[in-house]
Parts: sequence; structure tokens; C-alpha cells
Amino acid sequence: MKKKLTPYLFLAGPLALYFIWVIYPIFRTFIVSFTRWDGMTKPRFVGWENFVRLFNDRYFILSLLNNFKWMIGFVILSIPLGLLFAMLMDQKYPGHRVYKSLVYLPMALSFVVIGQIWSWVLEPSGGIVNTFLRWIGLENLAKPWLSDPRIVTYSLIWAALWRQVPYAMVLFLAGLQSVDREHVEAAIVDGANAFQRFWYVILPELRPAMVITITVNIIDSLRAFDIVFVMTRGGPYYSSSVMANYMYIQAFHNYRMGYGAAIAVIQFLITLGFILVYVLNVLKREERL
Repeated sequence: MKKKLTPYLFLAGPLALYFIWVIYPIFRTFIVSFTRWDGMTKPRFVGWENFVRLFNDRYFILSLLNNFKWMIGFVILSIPLGLLFAMLMDQKYPGHRVYKSLVYLPMALSFVVIGQIWSWVLEPSGGIVNTFLRWIGLENLAKPWLSDPRIVTYSLIWAALWRQVPYAMVLFLAGLQSVDREHVEAAIVDGANAFQRFWYVILPELRPAMVITITVNIIDSLRAFDIVFVMTRGGPYYSSSVMANYMYIQAFHNYRMGYGAAIAVIQFLITLGFILVYVLNVLKREERL
């Protein structure tokens, strides 16, 4: 009997911590989302009022749309670029380990540090981008990258890609290790050129890595916060705000904890939806195997 209970005793501690730090806060957030609460006085139950107000809040809708812009940017740009770098770094040539380390280097930095670096790079008067454009005679292309509402979100996405592309590269590099080299060699014998080998042999075998990379990038785009907070605070006029940033403003600046919790619930449900799609895809693939 004691032997049967031993594994459960070892699991009790981690499960208790997981419940305290993960499950309970999620459950508590759902409860708070149905209240009007300033964080100090007693919460007042208001039912679906916060959620109804959310979808009539133009700044929340703007934040939600910005999250989808992040999602599209991460998938359309980081996936092809990450795959391209992975294919290049998978080759054996002099110094390939050095180049791989240099490309991977941004992954060692947090988004807070990256935000600080790119705030300087995109600074309108003395930043690297505008200084270079003026130096080569393209001063008409120099812009206030972080203060123009029309382009600020795209500037933030581009800054975040500096870290996200190496992440995608690492996932694809792991996937390339599972590609059957005999299939590639057979394609070479059959006279397939480099593009045909990639398109018809390598890419189909990278499908599991592709699914993982797309899912991770989508989840990362939905929880974007720190780089937005560091570089723009969601401004100007909420034009670069994302859901996490808007939730933070409402909950901790405006002391509307219930409203902020409702934003967190919407963000959680959208993210959970993509996670479930990924898990179901993995389970179906395992059943086929």
C-alpha cells in the first residue's frame, strides 16, 4: 500500500504549487471578471456587464485587432525567415557554428532588453534607422517610427521579430534532425534540384515542426506585452495597445479590476482555443502512427 502511495506523495507538492500559482489565479480571475471592483473595496457582482462593455469599447477592439496583426506578422514573417535561417545553419561550412550562435543571440535577451535596444534604434532624430536613411539620401523615408499611429504597431512587430525569428529557427533546426537523409539522397540520385528536394522531400517531413512553430508563434503574439510596454506603453492614443497592455492599464492604472479581469478572460479563451487545436492535431498524428 505504501509503495502505491509513494508516487502520489512525490506529486503532491508540485501539484499543490501548480494549483496555488496557476489554477486558483485563473479561477479567481473568472470570478472577478463578473464584478465591479477597484481592488480595495468589496467587489460588487455585475454579471455580464464587463463583457458587454468590452465589445463596445473601441480601445479594446483596437487592442484585439492589434493582437491579430501581431499574429499575422509572427506567422507570415517569422516562419519563412526562421525556416530560411534553419536551412542555412543546417549546412556544414567554415564558421557555421559561429554564425548560428550570432543568429541565436537575441534569444538570450528578454523582450524588455530588446525593447530598450529598439527604442534607441528607431529613435526619430538620432536612431540608427533614420540616421542611415539620411546618410544614403533617403531622408524622405525617415519616420517617427514609434509616434506615428499608422505605423507604430508594425514597428513593434518588426522589433519583436528580431527575437522571434531565431526562436523559429531553433524549432526548425530540431525538425531538420528528423528528416530522413536517405530520402534526400534518393532525390539527388533521381536528379531533383535543390528547390525540388526542399519542396517535395524536406518540407513534408517538417510538418510536425511547422505545426509546433506556428502554434508557438500564435500564442506568443497573443501574449505580447513587455516589448509594447517598454517601447510605447500602448500609445500614442492606444494605437499600439494589445490586450495584455490594455488589461494592465485598466486593472492597475484605472483600478478597474473587474474590467481588467474580463480582458484577461477573453485573452485566455482565445489562447486556449489555439492550444486545443494544437493538442488535437498532435493527438491525431499520434493515432496515425
